[in-house]
Amino acid sequence: MSRSTEDDACLEAYQRELDYLFRTLRRLGVNPADVEDLAHEVFLVLARTWHEYDPARALRPYIFGIAFRIASSHRKRRWREVPFAIIDRKDHAPCPDQTFETNQARTLVLAALERIPLPRRAVLVMHDLDEVPMRDVASALSIPLFTAYSRLRKAHRELQAAVAHIQKRSAVR
Repeated sequence: MSRSTEDDACLEAYQRELDYLFRTLRRLGVNPADVEDLAHEVFLVLARTWHEYDPARALRPYIFGIAFRIASSHRKRRWREVPFAIIDRKDHAPCPDQTFETNQARTLVLAALERIPLPRRAVLVMHDLDEVPMRDVASALSIPLFTAYSRLRKAHRELQAAVAHIQKRSAVR
Protein backbone atom coordinates (compact mmCIF):
# COMPACT_ATOMS: atom_id res chain seq x y z
CA MET A 1 0.00 0.00 0.00
CA SER A 2 1.44 3.38 -0.94
CA ARG A 3 2.03 6.08 1.64
CA SER A 4 -0.77 8.25 0.21
CA THR A 5 -3.23 5.33 0.31
CA GLU A 6 -2.23 4.57 3.92
CA ASP A 7 -2.71 8.23 4.88
CA ASP A 8 -6.13 8.28 3.23
CA ALA A 9 -7.17 5.06 5.00
CA CYS A 10 -6.01 6.43 8.35
CA LEU A 11 -7.86 9.73 7.87
CA GLU A 12 -11.01 7.93 6.76
CA ALA A 13 -10.90 5.63 9.81
CA TYR A 14 -10.34 8.61 12.12
CA GLN A 15 -13.26 10.54 10.64
CA ARG A 16 -15.52 7.48 10.84
CA GLU A 17 -14.69 6.94 14.53
CA LEU A 18 -14.51 10.59 15.65
CA ASP A 19 -17.84 10.56 17.54
CA TYR A 20 -16.79 7.35 19.28
CA LEU A 21 -13.45 8.94 20.17
CA PHE A 22 -15.12 12.04 21.66
CA ARG A 23 -17.46 9.86 23.76
CA THR A 24 -14.54 7.69 24.88
CA LEU A 25 -12.44 10.66 25.97
CA ARG A 26 -15.39 12.06 27.98
CA ARG A 27 -15.95 8.65 29.58
CA LEU A 28 -12.28 8.56 30.54
CA GLY A 29 -12.78 11.80 32.48
CA VAL A 30 -11.41 14.33 30.01
CA ASN A 31 -12.76 17.84 30.56
CA PRO A 32 -15.16 18.79 27.71
CA ALA A 33 -12.97 21.80 26.89
CA ASP A 34 -9.99 19.47 26.27
CA VAL A 35 -11.71 16.70 24.30
CA GLU A 36 -11.11 18.18 20.85
CA ASP A 37 -7.42 18.84 21.52
CA LEU A 38 -6.87 15.32 22.84
CA ALA A 39 -8.78 13.85 19.88
CA HIS A 40 -6.26 15.60 17.63
CA GLU A 41 -3.43 14.08 19.67
CA VAL A 42 -5.03 10.66 19.20
CA PHE A 43 -5.11 11.26 15.45
CA LEU A 44 -1.43 12.21 15.40
CA VAL A 45 -0.51 9.01 17.22
CA LEU A 46 -2.85 7.01 14.99
CA ALA A 47 -1.24 8.49 11.88
CA ARG A 48 2.27 7.74 13.21
CA THR A 49 1.37 4.15 14.13
CA TRP A 50 -1.06 3.35 11.31
CA HIS A 51 1.47 0.99 9.69
CA GLU A 52 1.39 -1.11 12.90
CA TYR A 53 -2.41 -1.47 12.89
CA ASP A 54 -3.67 -4.89 11.76
CA PRO A 55 -6.86 -4.33 9.70
CA ALA A 56 -7.99 -7.86 10.56
CA ARG A 57 -8.62 -6.64 14.13
CA ALA A 58 -11.31 -4.22 15.31
CA LEU A 59 -10.29 -0.56 15.06
CA ARG A 60 -12.13 0.73 18.14
CA PRO A 61 -10.03 -1.15 20.71
CA TYR A 62 -6.90 0.13 18.95
CA ILE A 63 -8.19 3.71 19.09
CA PHE A 64 -9.31 3.22 22.68
CA GLY A 65 -5.82 2.09 23.67
CA ILE A 66 -4.34 5.25 22.17
CA ALA A 67 -7.05 7.44 23.75
CA PHE A 68 -6.53 5.78 27.14
CA ARG A 69 -2.80 6.50 27.11
CA ILE A 70 -3.29 10.09 25.99
CA ALA A 71 -6.06 10.72 28.55
CA SER A 72 -3.91 9.19 31.27
CA SER A 73 -0.92 11.32 30.32
CA HIS A 74 -3.12 14.42 30.11
CA ARG A 75 -4.57 13.70 33.55
CA LYS A 76 -1.08 13.42 35.04
CA ARG A 77 -0.05 16.74 33.49
CA ARG A 78 -3.23 18.51 34.64
CA TRP A 79 -3.41 16.96 38.11
CA ARG A 80 -2.03 19.99 39.89
CA GLU A 81 -4.03 22.47 37.84
CA VAL A 82 -7.43 20.75 38.12
CA PRO A 83 -7.62 18.59 41.26
CA PHE A 84 -11.21 17.49 40.58
CA ALA A 85 -12.90 17.37 37.23
CA ILE A 86 -16.17 19.25 36.95
CA ILE A 87 -18.95 17.72 34.94
CA ASP A 88 -20.48 20.18 32.52
CA ARG A 89 -24.25 20.05 33.08
CA LYS A 90 -25.17 23.23 31.21
CA ASP A 91 -27.84 22.81 28.56
CA HIS A 92 -29.72 26.01 27.86
CA ALA A 93 -31.98 24.61 25.16
CA PRO A 94 -35.52 23.67 26.18
CA CYS A 95 -35.79 19.86 26.45
CA PRO A 96 -38.65 17.40 26.70
CA ASP A 97 -38.87 15.28 29.85
CA GLN A 98 -37.25 12.24 28.29
CA THR A 99 -34.20 14.25 27.22
CA PHE A 100 -33.97 15.70 30.72
CA GLU A 101 -34.05 12.26 32.31
CA THR A 102 -31.46 10.99 29.84
CA ASN A 103 -29.18 13.89 30.67
CA GLN A 104 -29.63 13.25 34.40
CA ALA A 105 -28.73 9.59 33.94
CA ARG A 106 -25.72 10.49 31.79
CA THR A 107 -24.56 13.00 34.41
CA LEU A 108 -24.98 10.43 37.17
CA VAL A 109 -22.96 7.82 35.24
CA LEU A 110 -20.21 10.30 34.33
CA ALA A 111 -19.99 11.48 37.95
CA ALA A 112 -19.85 7.89 39.15
CA LEU A 113 -17.19 7.04 36.55
CA GLU A 114 -15.11 9.95 37.84
CA ARG A 115 -14.84 8.14 41.18
CA ILE A 116 -13.30 5.03 39.60
CA PRO A 117 -9.52 5.12 39.09
CA LEU A 118 -8.59 5.44 35.42
CA PRO A 119 -7.07 1.95 34.90
CA ARG A 120 -10.28 0.25 36.13
CA ARG A 121 -12.53 2.84 34.45
CA ALA A 122 -10.88 2.13 31.09
CA VAL A 123 -11.66 -1.59 31.35
CA LEU A 124 -15.25 -0.89 32.42
CA VAL A 125 -15.89 1.61 29.62
CA MET A 126 -14.36 -0.57 26.92
CA HIS A 127 -16.10 -3.78 27.96
CA ASP A 128 -19.47 -2.66 29.31
CA LEU A 129 -20.18 0.50 27.32
CA ASP A 130 -18.29 -0.15 24.08
CA GLU A 131 -18.94 -3.93 24.18
CA VAL A 132 -15.34 -4.83 23.41
CA PRO A 133 -14.43 -8.47 24.20
CA MET A 134 -12.17 -8.85 27.25
CA ARG A 135 -9.30 -10.29 25.20
CA ASP A 136 -9.29 -7.13 23.07
CA VAL A 137 -9.58 -4.93 26.17
CA ALA A 138 -6.54 -6.60 27.70
CA SER A 139 -4.62 -6.36 24.44
CA ALA A 140 -5.49 -2.67 23.88
CA LEU A 141 -4.46 -1.75 27.42
CA SER A 142 -1.38 -4.01 27.40
CA ILE A 143 -2.42 -5.92 30.52
CA PRO A 144 -2.88 -9.63 31.25
CA LEU A 145 -6.39 -10.99 30.64
CA PHE A 146 -6.92 -11.94 34.28
CA THR A 147 -5.86 -8.46 35.38
CA ALA A 148 -8.49 -7.03 33.03
CA TYR A 149 -11.16 -9.28 34.56
CA SER A 150 -10.04 -8.31 38.06
CA ARG A 151 -10.18 -4.61 37.20
CA LEU A 152 -13.63 -5.04 35.66
CA ARG A 153 -14.98 -6.80 38.73
CA LYS A 154 -13.61 -4.11 41.05
CA ALA A 155 -14.83 -1.32 38.75
CA HIS A 156 -18.35 -2.78 38.85
CA ARG A 157 -18.32 -2.67 42.65
CA GLU A 158 -16.91 0.87 42.66
CA LEU A 159 -19.46 2.07 40.10
CA GLN A 160 -22.32 0.61 42.10
CA ALA A 161 -21.05 2.24 45.29
CA ALA A 162 -20.47 5.58 43.54
CA VAL A 163 -23.97 5.64 42.05
CA ALA A 164 -25.50 4.80 45.44
CA HIS A 165 -23.43 7.52 47.13
CA ILE A 166 -24.35 10.16 44.55
CA GLN A 167 -28.05 9.26 44.65
CA LYS A 168 -28.02 9.30 48.46
CA ARG A 169 -26.31 12.71 48.47
CA SER A 170 -28.84 14.03 45.93
CA ALA A 171 -31.77 12.77 48.01
CA VAL A 172 -30.47 14.66 51.08
CA ARG A 173 -30.55 17.97 49.21
